[in-house]
Amino acid sequence: MKKLVFWCFLSIASFPATAQTVTEQDSITVDTVSRYKFHYKQLLIPAALIGYGVIGIESDQLKTWNLQIRDEVKEDIDEKISIDDFSQWAPAVSVYALDAFGVKAKHNFKDRSVILLTSYAIMSGTVLGLKSLTKIERPDGSSNNSFPSGHTATAFAGAEFLWQEYKDQSVWYGIAGYAVATGTGIFRIYNNRHWLTDVAAGAGIGILSTKIAYWINPIVKRTLFGSKESKSTSVLVPSYDGKQVGLCFVRTF
Repeated sequence: MKKLVFWCFLSIASFPATAQTVTEQDSITVDTVSRYKFHYKQLLIPAALIGYGVIGIESDQLKTWNLQIRDEVKEDIDEKISIDDFSQWAPAVSVYALDAFGVKAKHNFKDRSVILLTSYAIMSGTVLGLKSLTKIERPDGSSNNSFPSGHTATAFAGAEFLWQEYKDQSVWYGIAGYAVATGTGIFRIYNNRHWLTDVAAGAGIGILSTKIAYWINPIVKRTLFGSKESKSTSVLVPSYDGKQVGLCFVRTF
């Protein structure tokens, strides 16, 4: 047997506001869906960065540039600066810090956390897979897992995350995030831990991982949290008792 919920609102003045709210919510939903549709143009920058890094594995010219940069850096290094171990996390952490201080992010805590974890999962799997596959020696000769740079990938994944969550508030949030990510990559080279091609590929992987996380977020949310299909029916019925104009809301489920 169907259940029936019957609500009546005796003030018609509330109706326009209700209608406006529904319209605004529908508009926001449609706008959000269209904003995160796949657009091939968004692949250009990360693809170029990843392509440069991959080509550098075999290109003699790019290998020569890597060596020249390494030699120049070694001459100028007095001591290593480990700031990149911390700066890699700064862009992503900034999203939560800004929201905590009242600068609201685009998504709520749960949704943006799912997006970030998805991005890190894609990024980490890609980075670790390529490290084990390519076995490129680090500039300092310490190990054979140089390509691509994981620190740089983490920083740029966070920078893209910061950009997506706050670009509608101000582009400067995203610019700041990308500046920190770029600095992280530079310090990986300065500390003689990565080649330029490692850093370029890491940056591309980080950016692309976060973009993918936003594109597939609706699927991830349905998989993790499920989706409840509503089988209810709702009807708005105007009413008038001779004195007051009202609006009745009838819902069956």
